[in-house]
Amino acid sequence: MFWLIVACVGATLYFDDGLAKLGWAWARPEYSHGPLIPVLSGLLFLRQLKSVPIDENQTRNRWPGLAVMLFAVLIGLLGNLAKIDDVVTYALIIWVWGILLISFGWKVGLLFWPPVLHLVYMLPLPDVMYYKFSTWLQLISSELGVTFLQWFNVPVYLEGNIIDLGVYKLHVAEACSGLRYLFPILSFSYIFAVLYQGPIWHKAILLISAAPITVFMNSLRIAIAGIIVDRFGLEHVEGFSHFFEGWVIFIACVLILFGLAWVMLHLQRKKMSLSEALDLDTTELGPQFMRLRLLQASPALIAGATMMVAFGVAWQMAPEPTEQRFIREPFAAFPQQLGAWQSGPPQTLSPKVYRALGADDYHQVDLRAPNQLQPVGLFMAWYADQSDGGVHSPEVCLPGSGWEIAWLERTDIANDIGYAGKFNINRAIIQKGSQRMMVYYWFEQKGRKVAWDMAAKFYLMVDGISTGQTDGAMLRLTTAIDPSETDAAAEARLRDVLVEMLEPLPSFIPGSGDIGR
Repeated sequence: MFWLIVACVGATLYFDDGLAKLGWAWARPEYSHGPLIPVLSGLLFLRQLKSVPIDENQTRNRWPGLAVMLFAVLIGLLGNLAKIDDVVTYALIIWVWGILLISFGWKVGLLFWPPVLHLVYMLPLPDVMYYKFSTWLQLISSELGVTFLQWFNVPVYLEGNIIDLGVYKLHVAEACSGLRYLFPILSFSYIFAVLYQGPIWHKAILLISAAPITVFMNSLRIAIAGIIVDRFGLEHVEGFSHFFEGWVIFIACVLILFGLAWVMLHLQRKKMSLSEALDLDTTELGPQFMRLRLLQASPALIAGATMMVAFGVAWQMAPEPTEQRFIREPFAAFPQQLGAWQSGPPQTLSPKVYRALGADDYHQVDLRAPNQLQPVGLFMAWYADQSDGGVHSPEVCLPGSGWEIAWLERTDIANDIGYAGKFNINRAIIQKGSQRMMVYYWFEQKGRKVAWDMAAKFYLMVDGISTGQTDGAMLRLTTAIDPSETDAAAEARLRDVLVEMLEPLPSFIPGSGDIGR
């Protein structure tokens, strides 16, 4: 136990940034269930330990666990150097797996994979995945909610994820996306599947069904809110929303999950009751916990504990990274004239949008040119540090404003604009009712023109490790497609502005002119 405690202390010192990120994430409604996950994983571990006989010779096959622990240390080092705390939290799970393999040996330690895997549910999703997943769930919830409203003959119109009830527009915001209920339901369904004694395919269905059950309940909540607005007025919907959030949704989803298990049990030939199918025996967990004092101080455990203390102390004593300094002009000084294009007055974001954007500097203007049917909207957002959140993709923001992405492709336009290097962008057509717009957007990552946001995150990690700098930007050009013109004519405006802005851009986004020209 002494060396096990020493190893845990060393891990706490080494993975402290990841632990701090967990504390920050658990304060958010979507991950407020997080503190329960290690407790539940511990109970699952003790429950499985009951099936493992006491082995007096516990020194066999310990060294593979040390290799797993070392792998976790290397992953954590990458996360620490890149200043991406999410990576450190993932490494912490691998470390737990390694310490179990060291403590019980390879053969016995492998049996404890269910409680270790369950720890994944305490981790926050990377922000890119979170916002994409959230937007996807919002759209599904919106569409299902509108379908339910139409069944009840409620006049409704859907724009993106904005439900227009005529007298009231119901925004399916992040709080209503289903994520607040989805993560705890996924965790519960995992434990439910582990304790379930039925066939493997039953367990698989119980795991997979958690997400659609949660989205269905959230859509039902949206539909009921819409019916209340239609039948009784706006003043009643707020009280309903507070009542129907949180535990009501969670309990309803749990009951549906139990009902699904009951149906599957009654459809199989060998029938059993739900109480028989669930292994809820919690006896002798205390004695199993006391078995930990029987762990022997094997050479692998001593080596692992010593290694963790050494790495933990070294990381704590490492000098603080120097503050990033940027030589750049503020966007307020961006040229008002780009070739034939004249800039209008800068546009200010609302406080709510500005907080969600989280940028250190932004610029939003409309550019007009003679003999052009429509203006071109230019939006730029720059981040001094993208390791904590970072840029938001328009794929996430546009549906929240009622726009639907009708067409999207990622392509390299370097040859089309005479750029000496890769210039990857997203080309999209978005629509809202009869309105259509052509959109270009891309991410600036130390001179790279990146279209895919996940690739931008990868380069962020590479740059954080190699240079210690984690700045970057997102740029977007938009123009309305006039009914009297072709899509190609509208796109020509975007390319014209893009070519004109390449020369001044490096003064405002550091590194944007380093690669290609």
